[in-house]
Amino acid sequence: MTFRNKAGERLVTALATLLVGLTLAFACGAADLPEVPPVAGWDNLPPVVGKASDWPWWRGPNLDNHAPARQQPPLRWAVKEGVLWRIELPGKGHATPCIYGERVFLSAGDAQEKVVWLLCYDRPTGRKLWQSEVYRGSLPEIHADNSPASATPACDGERVFVPYQTDEAVFLAALDLDGKVLWRKPAGPYKSVQGYSASPAIYKSAIIIPTDGSLGNRLTALHRGTGEVVWRVDMKQVRESYASLLVARVAGRDQALLIGGVTTRSYDPNSGNLLWECDGPAEFCAATVAFDSNTVYATAGYPQKALLAIRAGGAGNVTQSHLAWKSDTKAGYVPSPLLHEGLLYAVNDTGLMRCYDAANGDTVWSHDIKAPFYSSPVLSGDRIFLFDRKGRGYVMRTGRKFELLAVNDLPAGVFATPVILDSRIYLRTLKDFYCLGKQ
Repeated sequence: MTFRNKAGERLVTALATLLVGLTLAFACGAADLPEVPPVAGWDNLPPVVGKASDWPWWRGPNLDNHAPARQQPPLRWAVKEGVLWRIELPGKGHATPCIYGERVFLSAGDAQEKVVWLLCYDRPTGRKLWQSEVYRGSLPEIHADNSPASATPACDGERVFVPYQTDEAVFLAALDLDGKVLWRKPAGPYKSVQGYSASPAIYKSAIIIPTDGSLGNRLTALHRGTGEVVWRVDMKQVRESYASLLVARVAGRDQALLIGGVTTRSYDPNSGNLLWECDGPAEFCAATVAFDSNTVYATAGYPQKALLAIRAGGAGNVTQSHLAWKSDTKAGYVPSPLLHEGLLYAVNDTGLMRCYDAANGDTVWSHDIKAPFYSSPVLSGDRIFLFDRKGRGYVMRTGRKFELLAVNDLPAGVFATPVILDSRIYLRTLKDFYCLGKQ
C-alpha cells in the first residue's frame, strides 16, 4: 500500500490549491472566466480507444452502459452467495468503478477529514494496490445523498482523471497508474445546492468537463498531458445542472452532448462551439443522454418531467425542427436511460420502470418496482441489471414484454452504477465494493 503525498507535499498542495482558489474567486471575479479560443496544435497525443475488456469511463467503452458480448454475469447473489471478493471502502463515494487492464480505480472522500482519495485495486483479487491523496482542504456543504466523490474517473491508459469540488471551484486531477499526482487544474468556479457529480469525457488529446452551477455555466477542455486549457466556453445557462457530458459520433459528426440548465445541448468537441440546442427536458437535470446513429434521448427531472428524442443533425435552436417526440410526465431525474435494439429502458427515481419504442416514444410496457433509485441500468446480453437505493438488485429480460428474472438483496444501499466485465459484476454499495460472479 503506497501513500503518495507526504506531509511536505500536502502543504505545497494545500498552498497551491488555496492560491488557485483565490485567483478564481477574486482575480476572475468569482462569476466569470474568460472564454478561451482553441489552442493551435492541441491534439498531439495518441488517440484513446475504449477496449471491450475495460470500463475506462462513465457508461463504459462505447458510452452506452452495454457490457461486452458473451458475458455470463450471475443471475443470483447474496452476502454469502456469488461473492468472489468484497472490500470495505474508506470514506464515502458514489462514483462508478473505472477499470483499465488489471486495475480498478475508485474515488472516495471523507468530509470530516476533508480529503479526497483515488483508490486502486487488483481486478482479479480485490487486493489494494495503492491509495493516493488527490486533495486535502475545505469541502463544500452538499446534499446528504451526494458525496465528495460522485463523478466517475476516466482513464486514457496512462493517466486517471479525477474531478473534485472545493469550497470555491471544481478541479480536475491527473494521476499516473501508480498513483502519482501529475497535475491538478481548476475547471472553474463552482457552487451548487446539491454538490458536484458530473463525470468528464475524453476526446482526442483533451479531457472535457462541465461546471454548471450558480457561479456560471462553463465547458472546459484541458490537455490530458499538461492540464492546460485547450478551450473554454460559457454555456450561458440560467439553472444548475448535475449531468455528465459524453462525446459521441451522432448524425455523422462528433458531438459533446449534455442535458441540463433548461436545454439539451450539443457542442463541437474540437472548439466548444454550440452546434444545436433543444428546449427541455427540465430546469434541473442529472442524467446522461442515450444515443443511436442519428438521435439523442434526454430525460429529466425537476421540477418538470419529460423524455425527449432529438434528431442530432440540426443547427441552432432545433426545438421546432428536430424534436422527434416528447413523452412522459413520469420520466426519471437521476438514472440515465438505456437503449437497445430500438427500445429505450428507463427507471425513474421512485422505481417506475418503463420500456419505450425509441421510434415514437410509445410506452411498450411499464412496471412499478416501488423502490427509490439513483443507479442506472446496465445491459449484458439480453438481460438488464438494475440496483435500487436499498441494495436490492433486479435482473430483467429485454424485449417488448416485461419479464423479471431475479431479485437479490445486499445489506447496504446502492447509489453507484455497476460495471459488468469478465462475467463479473463490479458493484459499489454505500459501505463495500463487491465482485459478484460464478465460483
